[in-house]
Amino acid sequence: MELTSEILKEKAKSLGADRVAIGNIERWKGAPIQMDPKQIMPNAKSIIAMAFRIMRGSLRGIEEGTFFSNYSSMGYGGLTYLYIPMVVINLSKFIEDFGYEAIPYGHQSDWRAIDNEGNLRENYSKPVAPGKAHPDVMVHLRIAGFLAGLGEIGYSKLLLTPEFGPRQRIGIVITEATLEPDPIIEPGTLCDRCMACVKECPGNAINPEETLKVVFPYFGNLEVEGGKFDCKACDIAFRGGRPVKPEDDDGSLPDYIDQLLYGYKIKPNYITPFYKKPRNLYNVGQAICGARCMRACMIHLEKKGILENKFKEPFRKQRPWRVEW
Repeated sequence: MELTSEILKEKAKSLGADRVAIGNIERWKGAPIQMDPKQIMPNAKSIIAMAFRIMRGSLRGIEEGTFFSNYSSMGYGGLTYLYIPMVVINLSKFIEDFGYEAIPYGHQSDWRAIDNEGNLRENYSKPVAPGKAHPDVMVHLRIAGFLAGLGEIGYSKLLLTPEFGPRQRIGIVITEATLEPDPIIEPGTLCDRCMACVKECPGNAINPEETLKVVFPYFGNLEVEGGKFDCKACDIAFRGGRPVKPEDDDGSLPDYIDQLLYGYKIKPNYITPFYKKPRNLYNVGQAICGARCMRACMIHLEKKGILENKFKEPFRKQRPWRVEW
């Protein structure tokens, strides 16, 4: 039996993927060397991207302000470090049984050579030969989702799919198998730049005016544009913190994180009810903010009625809470 895109997609969904799309490797033309999948598998022919839904119910406890750990564990760490790896591993086994090498790439590696802003980490690693990337290469999962036809990149840089909007995480498999690719979803199909993500970000990490563009040569220099993103501001707010310059700390609020972060003392933000940041769940599951940008986008797209995964009741039924520290 020959391995086809149809057979592969059926297998991926039977293993637990909610949506599957395939991109031919040529779509990665012009990728930065540290994000180029051909640096990992020079003979790669296809990249399979899979969406794994974040249960809307995993966001309920944070919306009510009473149960924060479920999103961090079941909607974040559990998907990233348990569920998605099992699916991509088993799908890769399935592909290799047909005689094609496959890489189960479940999440960007914590060993990656670049930081969150794409800069090489100083004194971290060196190429093993001329022309090779620094180890470890990091394939950008949201970009992979876009290039495979899984969804479009929204203003907040979240991947939006027709089924779930922003409510998913991505896993990919890189393979030598040649598979029929899917069409991409054109930018603007789902994201209408309502700016709900900008308004609801507690760290003001998404710039409402200044944007950044990524150009994709394979698609005739197609431009994908999103808001300029402050990774440090997001990192602090993501944990439930608020930055305060040490000289401006009057001691009236507890230290939410005991050490300085990016040169700031960290105090509790209005999005957290905790005096101290709770310990991590899994590795990075500390999303005290409960993905406010994602929830805002989800609520907007659900109100428009354009998402395929529909619910009997609206998600937000009352004014959002805030903690008055």
